[in-house]
Amino acid sequence: GPFALRQLAEATGATLGPNTSGDLSVVDVMPLSTAGEGHLSFIDNRKYLDAFRTAKASAILAVPSLADQAPKGAALLLSDDPYRAFAMAAAHFYPRPPIEPGIQSGAHVAAGAEISPESRIEAGAVVQDGAVIGAGTVIGPGAVVAHGVTVGADCIIGAGVTLQYCLVGDRVIIHPGVRVGQDGFGFAPGAAGHLKVPQLGRVIIESDVEIGANTTIDRGAGPDTVIGAGTKIDNLVQIAHNVRIGRGCILVSFVGISGSTHIDDFVIIGGQVGIAGHLTVGTGVRIAAQSGVMRDVPPGATIGGSPAKDRREWMKELATLSKLAKKKGD
Repeated sequence: GPFALRQLAEATGATLGPNTSGDLSVVDVMPLSTAGEGHLSFIDNRKYLDAFRTAKASAILAVPSLADQAPKGAALLLSDDPYRAFAMAAAHFYPRPPIEPGIQSGAHVAAGAEISPESRIEAGAVVQDGAVIGAGTVIGPGAVVAHGVTVGADCIIGAGVTLQYCLVGDRVIIHPGVRVGQDGFGFAPGAAGHLKVPQLGRVIIESDVEIGANTTIDRGAGPDTVIGAGTKIDNLVQIAHNVRIGRGCILVSFVGISGSTHIDDFVIIGGQVGIAGHLTVGTGVRIAAQSGVMRDVPPGATIGGSPAKDRREWMKELATLSKLAKKKGD
């Protein structure tokens, strides 16, 4: 920055509000609670109406229906999705810094690795024979890219990440401590002991995926484990062998998905959800936090509870239990 509101409106698809000058400049983005002169903020939840009405930000992104409740003197950028517009504006103020390509002192890169001259390998990173690192990719300190792993272009591989038996697409962000491609939990039980089943598949991470810190994704046992394009995974998620996750899914922290389950496109899974193995969760499903999914879920369903069921049925059961508890107390 600074950026004129006209520039930000064009970049985010917003429109200038009533009595708002497109020539007004802002120098930074801030939340409503701390924004002041020269700042752009946003409101996307009516819970924050009081903060909106008293905000001191120079400009605010808001839905058109809130324009008449804006604080006096605040410029408005109107958008049907202020949060997304704010994210786009913030990216203008804080773009990804250009990388300084090269292999840093203290990195360990095998002679048989294929390293783009436009990539950066940080000190302490290990890149083994047969690995391929694409242009614009950064391999963080202490990360390990094992034999034969391919990492595409413009990726960020965080500190201490390990990548084995996997193929990573372009523009993937993997945060520190993530483990990808280790053996899945496969054993043939028997009286003589639990016999380890060789894990022979890979992990395929498609483009534009983001994986949060300390998440673990196991390689397939035979078929590959797949994370679809544009999926976003929070910290501390466990994805077992042979799981297939579709495009544009969201997995919140502490989700655990058992082996060979298929998650279709644009599924949202709340925190601490457990999903049993060999299930299919249909496109567009929403799963409430702390649910236990034991059966296939049809496309478009919203479910909750343990065992998980249709949200309306679940809420009715909770209401009935609450009434029974009150009667017993009487």
